[in-house]
Amino acid sequence: MNRINVIALGVRDMRQSLRFYRDGLGFQTEEKGDSPNVVFFNTSGTKFELYPLNLLAQDINSTNPPEIANGFGGITLAYNVKSETEVIETIELARKAGARIAKEPQKVFWGGFHAYFADPDGYYWEVAYNPYWNFDEQEMIQF
Repeated sequence: MNRINVIALGVRDMRQSLRFYRDGLGFQTEEKGDSPNVVFFNTSGTKFELYPLNLLAQDINSTNPPEIANGFGGITLAYNVKSETEVIETIELARKAGARIAKEPQKVFWGGFHAYFADPDGYYWEVAYNPYWNFDEQEMIQF
């Protein structure tokens, strides 16, 4: 088991999240509606999904669903870019889409440059430039 096929985010308001990701950040999807039951985005490599939070908890266990908590869940998503300028541009795009900027773009102790934003449901995204990483022809990170 050495791959991740889909990352699903449980969202409280599908319409708001779809506007944020599709219309604000530019994630590509075939979905044309404003409030579908589920959305899949056409990303390189791992697919990205939005699913109603309550239904996701019930899908895990219909008789005893996990508790839905507020606040930091101990996971971040990352979007790696090819320059410090791209970090700044991506954070500005997220800001315009309605993200809460948790950490403005800045140098990092390990030699890179990064920032963090939170989506409408409080999921944190790191936008990072790592000068030691390269990308392949599918825009996937090479170590």
